[in-house]
Amino acid sequence: MKIGIVCYPTFGGSGVVATELGLGLADRGHDVHFITYKRPVRLTSFHTNVYFHEVTSMEYPLFEYAPYETSLAAKLVDVIRFEKLDILHVHYAIPHAAVAFMTKQILKAKGIDIPVVTTLHGTDITLVGSDSSFASVAEFSINESDGVTAVSEQLKQETLDTFKINRDIRVIYNFIDFNRFRKTNKDHFRKAIAPEGEKILVHISNFRKVKRVQDVINIFAQVAPKIQSKLLLIGDGPERNYMEDLCRSYKLCGEIRFLGKQEAVEELLAISDLFILPSENESFGLAALEAMACEVPVISSNAGGIPEVNIDGVTGYMCDIGDVDGMAQRCVELLEDEEKLRKFGKNAYQQAKRFDIEAILPQYESYYREIIERVKKRKD
Repeated sequence: MKIGIVCYPTFGGSGVVATELGLGLADRGHDVHFITYKRPVRLTSFHTNVYFHEVTSMEYPLFEYAPYETSLAAKLVDVIRFEKLDILHVHYAIPHAAVAFMTKQILKAKGIDIPVVTTLHGTDITLVGSDSSFASVAEFSINESDGVTAVSEQLKQETLDTFKINRDIRVIYNFIDFNRFRKTNKDHFRKAIAPEGEKILVHISNFRKVKRVQDVINIFAQVAPKIQSKLLLIGDGPERNYMEDLCRSYKLCGEIRFLGKQEAVEELLAISDLFILPSENESFGLAALEAMACEVPVISSNAGGIPEVNIDGVTGYMCDIGDVDGMAQRCVELLEDEEKLRKFGKNAYQQAKRFDIEAILPQYESYYREIIERVKKRKD
């Protein structure tokens, strides 16, 4: 198949999933075309059947903001026509599903009926899409898609609760590439970060309010006096300055390291003992899954789709949103019991195997063929 993929090319979960999906499909022999405003962060090496089409927006004094959606639609029309794509897969409903609808209408005038699949990732429904300024467009765009997928059962249900949807929503979970995310021997690296044999706790996010990074630091402030430990904060975002101030107020700057955005997060996860994810909402919890693939137990909130990934009392523990004391207690409980920590780590790995990319890719391939055939029958 010739597959077009539209995504945000950033460190966010939807962009990462879209890029890894495309690369996985390319490895299975499909031609994959990424169409976005810059090269996706995970698209770092050359692949013979992977193509990148950059979207550029015209700068003109009349435009206070560059009309990216119009430029994207024009680029999609061009790529679909001349690369003869079989299907277009857009990630994140706003604005990509809306742009896909515009693209379909332009192409229909040229005798082309391109099948469109929209994948919902979370905040495109729970935050952006549900906002009154976008809601009607999000609902319309989802209903006009030929196929719709969601990354968890919880997100599917929230979409149905938020909008009047007349399309079936297929749940196809996020996935993990075990060729990349796995437990490896990085003892030399660990000693550089924890020279006294300290336990290593880790958190990865975009440092937005919904991630509750302050809870991570408040949890660590309770753990550090009881367990010799270090905290690694990976990522960046609007809450970082406040988080740095919070570390100073606790006088824990020597034990907490802000590492910013990292390409090779798997190397840091490979040396970690616990992953902390206290988010207010998560449609799936991809960062937790990556940790689990590296045999790292997860201490998390019970928000959104996280319970579909992290199993309480088996792969880690879950507490109510904002229950800093409970999460801190669970951290100490695991870190004090080496046998249980190892057991939970092995359980986490086994749970992560359910989401192996090799099991998920065939689901997308099958779904693409189903949608292509449905559109073909409609045309006939």
